[in-house]
Amino acid sequence: MKFSVFSPWRPFLLISLGLFLLCEAQVNTEIQAGPLYRVVGSLLSISCNASGFSNPNSKKDFEIRMTDPAKPFQEINVMSTSDSHFSYARFSSRIQKNEISIKHVDSNSIIFEIQYLQKEDDGEYECTVVNPEYTYNGVYSAKTVVKVIDNSLSVTSSEPPTSLSYDEGEALSLTCQASTNTIQHVHLAFAWYLHKEGAQDAKPIISLDRDFTLAPGEGFERRYRDGAIRLDKLDEATYKLNIAELEQSDQGQIYCQAQEWIQDPDRSWYKISQKDAEKIPLTVKAKVVTSMSAVQVSISAQNAVQEGQELLLSCGINAQNLAKRFFSVAWLWNGIEVAKIGPTGILTVRQEYIDRERNGELKATRTLNNNYQLRIKPVKTTDKGSYSCRAWPEEREDGNFNQGAAQDSQPMDINIYTPESGLSVKMENVTQPPAPGEKLKLICEADGVKGQLSVTWKRKASLSTSSLFATIISLNENGVTDKAGAFTSREVRVTRPTTNKFVFELADVTELDSGTYECTVSETQPNGKTQSQTTNVNVNVKSIESAVKMALRNREPTVTVGNDVQLMCKVSGPRVPMTLTWSKETEDSNLNTIVVLYSNGSISWSGDQYRYQVQVDNQGNTIMHNLKILRASHREAGKYQCMVSVFQHNVYKKLSPSNLVNVQVHNPASKLAISSNHIIVQRINTDIQIDCKVTSRTSEISLYAVTWELQQDAGNRTILTSDLNGIITFGKQIKESDMKRISMKHTDGPTFELTIQQVRILDKGIYMCKVEEYQQDPWGEWYLLSKKNSTTNVNVIEPGKKKIVRWKRGGRDEHKHCRGFLHSLSHHPTIQQRIPVPGHMVSAARHRR
Repeated sequence: MKFSVFSPWRPFLLISLGLFLLCEAQVNTEIQAGPLYRVVGSLLSISCNASGFSNPNSKKDFEIRMTDPAKPFQEINVMSTSDSHFSYARFSSRIQKNEISIKHVDSNSIIFEIQYLQKEDDGEYECTVVNPEYTYNGVYSAKTVVKVIDNSLSVTSSEPPTSLSYDEGEALSLTCQASTNTIQHVHLAFAWYLHKEGAQDAKPIISLDRDFTLAPGEGFERRYRDGAIRLDKLDEATYKLNIAELEQSDQGQIYCQAQEWIQDPDRSWYKISQKDAEKIPLTVKAKVVTSMSAVQVSISAQNAVQEGQELLLSCGINAQNLAKRFFSVAWLWNGIEVAKIGPTGILTVRQEYIDRERNGELKATRTLNNNYQLRIKPVKTTDKGSYSCRAWPEEREDGNFNQGAAQDSQPMDINIYTPESGLSVKMENVTQPPAPGEKLKLICEADGVKGQLSVTWKRKASLSTSSLFATIISLNENGVTDKAGAFTSREVRVTRPTTNKFVFELADVTELDSGTYECTVSETQPNGKTQSQTTNVNVNVKSIESAVKMALRNREPTVTVGNDVQLMCKVSGPRVPMTLTWSKETEDSNLNTIVVLYSNGSISWSGDQYRYQVQVDNQGNTIMHNLKILRASHREAGKYQCMVSVFQHNVYKKLSPSNLVNVQVHNPASKLAISSNHIIVQRINTDIQIDCKVTSRTSEISLYAVTWELQQDAGNRTILTSDLNGIITFGKQIKESDMKRISMKHTDGPTFELTIQQVRILDKGIYMCKVEEYQQDPWGEWYLLSKKNSTTNVNVIEPGKKKIVRWKRGGRDEHKHCRGFLHSLSHHPTIQQRIPVPGHMVSAARHRR
């Protein structure tokens, strides 16, 4: 039969197809995949969606429950969209404050949120959709795991939060440190922000996102492209902001921010933490320039330099639109040009100075757009005189430069003197090489002293790209100490135990403190003249990785259920603030935190605190951390690890974790035994009872799961199964009519009695009783201890028909008529209808006419 899709049959076909699809639809509930790692105090958001209902447009109600790891068999009602009394007291107060909520996204989807996570919120969450229909068809709930971890993100600025004041066009450099102690794989995003006065929100200056992509903020793009704004990552935790020329629009509060991101199992990234450093007020003073063409030039230098030391001449330029213009700068000695840097940066020197330039004794560089430096070392007495700087703008036209009007600085007289005294300086490193956390101690001693002494300590860090020394601390003639801003938060001091000896001490050093340390002793003689002597020494601080050693071991790698396990983590190294984390590896090779022992003595539990104990034994430079697993169960079996991080100067330094130690938890010995195999011969249409008796058991509180299986030539099939609670389930191949004939009873012993009413020929075969013995672990969970099987050979016969039973005995075939055989069995004093199966006998039956 053929018909067109436009025929009258079409509506009927469409309705039938719709009904078919409707019947096939199944309800499915999905929840955001876990584990979801979130930090204390942060937002938890879990999506849940249901599909497959006959009426997808009707608004569905949902229920959220959770299971605490400490009580894995107890569900806790959290919240429901339909029942305001659904919640347990543990959550009800937070729900009333709207700190816990469920929001419908659409008719079939919700978002469950906890605004401020607590450690107690750690657990397994179940989302259940309330079935509005009369029948159940599908999956109505889904579960996910939430792990609540500590917020260990640390963000600090190296600058004290005092006001900074700069002139327009000057350079600004700020450093910030960001680190975390999270043992899961996380990425840090970092940014510098500027909050202008009167603005509602702060704006990013430059940022490094979680994928390590660098980008300027809005309004800073041009200066970023010109290289005037940079973000440099100096080491694992230090970020440096460089602004070549400050503008008045840069005025405001400047600060750094770090974000901690983690990748969820669905491959999406989630921000688990964010912290800001303290805001630093920044003032940018406008430069005063009368006209576009006007150029202001200044010179700065020491007016008296000792022969053999370095003469540093700095030229400063102040002009409008400085970054976009070209200049030439020259240094003049007694009105004679010594050296000049052209508009393209090419250096030219006077003929008399060429050899000194070639030998590296004369160097000229442009350090910033508005600053140029000339260095002469060693300086000679013939270099004394009047110095000045000259600068003129260069206008570029058709590839050529046109020189504008020159402007000179004020001249400056510089004296180069020969030491009149025998002042000399030597330095001694008392702690070489120092270990992390130790105190660096340097002694600077001066000889040939005739006047008042002062001292300045400087450092050129090993990781620094600059060739300049940065001042750390100084001590003047009157004993007044002046500490540099970068070291205000460090414990650093200078003492003067004798007239000519200065002791420098820097506490709690790290590898970043490695570098060249310089001691400059200045002497003011009675005639008012000043001379200085400098000496330096290289200091290498050991890396924390090389200084700290860890080893994890297990006193008993294999234990029986219910026994304690003790893990020992030995940490050897310098006495620095250490945070130790105990963790356990999951099946997907992630790490779940058990407990964190912080350097300040606080303890934070993430695992079930009642299952573990921690102990710390301090033995000088060796600390023994013990983790005891109390009354171990199979849940505690697995691989354990300890991890140490050092927290110095507000920065976490995570060290390589210890080796993994495998803890194996074995079952206790089983005493399970069940009745031996036997044979039953039964007449058709009578009731048969097959016993499966436990003759020996491990414990009086043992529970059993029993499965009866029928083995026939046509194949094996499960008759029924009884679980630990005695709930019976029939096998899939058992017909409904047979279910009415078959039952099982649990009697004392215990004995499991399988009864088949009105036995049929098709019921014959080998009945196998499979017994599983379960024990309860120390935490209330039932686990499989052992399995035993026994068989019963059931033969069903029809009365009035002869049968021959054949068996083998001693290698000979023997047979008897079934009637005679049964007659002899009926008069047997012990066997009657139940015949033990000899190990060397094989029986079979066949019909004979």
